[in-house]
Amino acid sequence: MSDTDIRKRYRDYPAFFKTLFRERVQKLSIDGGFTCPNRDGVKGTGGCTFCNNKSFNPDYCRASSGIREQIEEGRRFFAGKYQGQKYLAYFQAYSNTYAPLEVLRRKYEEALACPDIVGLVIGTRPDAVNEEILDYVGELARRCHVCIEYGVESANDAVLDRINRRHSFEDAERAIRMTAGRGIHIGAHLILGLPGESRQSMLSGAVRLSELPVDVLKLHQLQIIRETAMADEYLSNPAAFRLYTLDEYLDVVVDVIEHIRPDIYLERFVNQAPEEYLIAPRWGIKNFEFVAKLEKRLRERDGWQGKKYGELKI
Repeated sequence: MSDTDIRKRYRDYPAFFKTLFRERVQKLSIDGGFTCPNRDGVKGTGGCTFCNNKSFNPDYCRASSGIREQIEEGRRFFAGKYQGQKYLAYFQAYSNTYAPLEVLRRKYEEALACPDIVGLVIGTRPDAVNEEILDYVGELARRCHVCIEYGVESANDAVLDRINRRHSFEDAERAIRMTAGRGIHIGAHLILGLPGESRQSMLSGAVRLSELPVDVLKLHQLQIIRETAMADEYLSNPAAFRLYTLDEYLDVVVDVIEHIRPDIYLERFVNQAPEEYLIAPRWGIKNFEFVAKLEKRLRERDGWQGKKYGELKI
C-alpha cells in the first residue's frame, strides 16, 4: 500500500479540501436559470432520463429568486449551523456553462461579489464548453478557487445514448483536455449501474476517465427518481434494470478504487435522494455510514487505491 495516506486506503478529497482554505468552507448550491442542450431542442428534448433536479436542489435554490437572493438565503440557512464560515457558489442545476459568455460572466461575477463567497464550483456537460468560455474561467481561477465538474456519467456511448445524454465519451475527453493547464480544478462524475452497463464496462470506464487529467472523481449509485423518464421505464419493466444491493455496490466501489489512477481524489461514493423522490434502491444509509462500511470492506479485501492500476486492458 502507498504511504501517501496512512489513515485511509484512498485519496480522500473532503480531507484534502480542508487544507485548501484557512477557514471552514461550504458549497452553497445555486440555480443559475440554465438549461441543457438535450432539453431545449438543440440536441434533444426531455433531458437525461434519470434527472429530476428537484430531488437534489435545496429549498433555497430557486432560479426565480435570483443569484444574490439564493446566496443570502443559503448563508442564513448555514449560519445557524456554523459560525464565521466562507462559501463556494455551487452552480449545480442543469448545465452551468450553457449560455453566451456575457451571460456567464454576469452570473459568475454576481456570485463572486456576494459576501463570504471565496470561489466557484461549476457543474456542466462536457459538450457545453469551448475555448472562449474556458479562457474566461481560467482568468477567474487566477483570482479564486474554481472547479468545473463535468457530468460524464458513463464512458459507454451506447449507455449514454440510452439515457438521452446526447454527447459521447469523446466529448468528455476533449472537454477535460481543453480545461487542463488553465489553473481550473477538474472534477468528473460517474453513475454506477446505469441500464445497459455491465460491471466490466463500468470498471473500464472509470479507468479510462481516471487516465484523463481529472483531479477529483465523484461516484454514486443509480437511483430511480420519481417524475423522470427512467422511473416510467423502471415501473413498466423492472427486469431491464440491475439495481445493486448495498453489499454488491460496496464491492463495485472497491473494484473501482483498486483500478483507478492512484493520485486522483475521491469526493463521493454514494447519494441518497429525499424519501419523497426515491423509488429504488432504498438502502437507508447516509454518506458517512457508507464511508465507514467502505473502509471496512477495503480492509477486509486488503484493497487500496491504485493497487491494480494498469492491470485492466481497455
